[in-house]
Amino acid sequence: MTIRLGVPSKGRLMEKTFDWFAQRGVEMRRTGSDREYAAAVDGLDVELMLLSAGEIPRELAAGRIHLGVTGSDLVQERIPAWDQAVEIVARMGFGHADLVIAVPACWIDVTSLDDLDAVAAAFRRKHGFRLRIATKYHRLVREFLREAGVADYQLVDSQGATEGTVAHATAEAIADITSTGETLRANHLRILDDGMIHRSEATLFRARKARWGAAEKAALGDLVRLIGAA
Repeated sequence: MTIRLGVPSKGRLMEKTFDWFAQRGVEMRRTGSDREYAAAVDGLDVELMLLSAGEIPRELAAGRIHLGVTGSDLVQERIPAWDQAVEIVARMGFGHADLVIAVPACWIDVTSLDDLDAVAAAFRRKHGFRLRIATKYHRLVREFLREAGVADYQLVDSQGATEGTVAHATAEAIADITSTGETLRANHLRILDDGMIHRSEATLFRARKARWGAAEKAALGDLVRLIGAA
């Protein structure tokens, strides 16, 4: 049986993924038009599947693909007990972004998670409801804040421009992905000194639940040898 490899279906992530494999002797190519999600790998027993970056964690967790390239933030956010469902084959060195906690720049006395915890408690006493943190990353943020001992907050789901929620008064702080911090600064937000939740990058993952018979293991071995992964 051919092993299935899911890679991002469009944009810079797809291009960089194709380039990364090509630099290691694995040639990937689209086999249809830009509107067709069809692609192939030359010379290997690998079926290439073009999927959205958000679909890949789901397909890995279900074992419907053997391997997948996506951001480590998406895997850790969308797969409960992710390290039991997948394992890292290779960190690919692109697609870098940081998931961070940011607060209004005018909160000059709030520089740490301890400060945020104190502000959250005071906010609840004053307003009668918990301080709101807008985010798309509920699992990662909740785990991070629990370990840091921050209480008296609520997570507000944001699927749009998270950086704008504070200005729009729908949240008091945010937890979001940033590459340069420029958008945060443009929206008068500042990252807490200890507010780094996760450093994400494009990563090649192996699905533990996929079928790994002798043929699949042999195909994986051929691929791993080519790309120089452990």
